[in-house]
Amino acid sequence: MKKIFLLLSTSVLLLTATFVIGQNTRFSDPKTVIEEQFWGNLYADGGKSFFCDEQFSTKGFMLTQGYIYPLADIRNALSCGTTRQCEQDNRYRQIASDLHNMVPVRNRTELRRRNARYEELGALIKEDDCGIRESSVFFEPPPKVKGDVARSMGYMVGTYGLPWLGSAQVFQGWNRADPPDDRELSRHKRIAEIQGNENPYITDPSRMERL
Repeated sequence: MKKIFLLLSTSVLLLTATFVIGQNTRFSDPKTVIEEQFWGNLYADGGKSFFCDEQFSTKGFMLTQGYIYPLADIRNALSCGTTRQCEQDNRYRQIASDLHNMVPVRNRTELRRRNARYEELGALIKEDDCGIRESSVFFEPPPKVKGDVARSMGYMVGTYGLPWLGSAQVFQGWNRADPPDDRELSRHKRIAEIQGNENPYITDPSRMERL
């Protein structure tokens, strides 16, 4: 009986360790991460805005850090209270510091997108100059980043137990239609080096089908 108990205890510890390793456990100060790691490290040499694919060399006033899984929805999921109250919550600080969820976005795009739900809207809705479709509270990203959005969403749902912000079937379809390209893989590699953990839905996109 004692041996069985020890085996079960060991298994639980191993599973817990695996779970923790899969999360961001290195950073828990969102403001510092944004300044030092996101802009100061990951995009220190510039890059391209996520949705609109516009080249930039420095942050500038037109860009901001966007969150594929918006912070307001994280706060709602955790029920940690107001923004100020959530900033004192260690779990929220950990999730809000996760670089796998952050992308460089045009300010005006982020303002329109942050309270929306992801959806496949179809050709009846006209695209804007970035290839984005919007209708009421719904947001459809450009085809070239639909898979990126899906795999980031899968990471937040699978890693932190957050609810989907849209239909799981839509995200799974985007994942299949837009597999990881060189840009996404290169960005993922840099984040893994900086933060110390990977997004398993990028390294193995088939995992999305099992969420």
